[in-house]
Amino acid sequence: MNRRMHAIAAALRASTLALTVLALAGCSGDRFGGFASPGSGEAPAAAQSGAPPVNMAGRWLLSSPGRGQCNMTFGAASPNAIEGTIAPEGGCPGKFFTSRKWTYELGSLVMRDHTGKPLAQLSAAGAGFDGKAISGEPVTLTR
Repeated sequence: MNRRMHAIAAALRASTLALTVLALAGCSGDRFGGFASPGSGEAPAAAQSGAPPVNMAGRWLLSSPGRGQCNMTFGAASPNAIEGTIAPEGGCPGKFFTSRKWTYELGSLVMRDHTGKPLAQLSAAGAGFDGKAISGEPVTLTR
């Protein structure tokens, strides 16, 4: 009986150690190509490098050629904010009707849905932004 207890205790210690190592490994590094893990509420440290080239607050037009367009209101706490809210109006193409948050990460505007998953990554283009939805279709964001 004593030998069995020692075996169980050793197995329990080994599994606890393995779970601890896995948990710590999950805390390090940059996951999802520059995006924070969905729902984590955190942005990578490099994402703090600068604000968008324009004040994001206000009404924008999201367009996807051949798929449609819709207006969206972007919220920002200040003119130099690196994150904020999105309130889409009706008729948005693809899954953009689920847009709820934007972040400016590594020189790109990332639009996220209500669960924190990325919907699109856009680069500055004049007074607006051009890029692609995560599903691959081109999108533009203009005033």
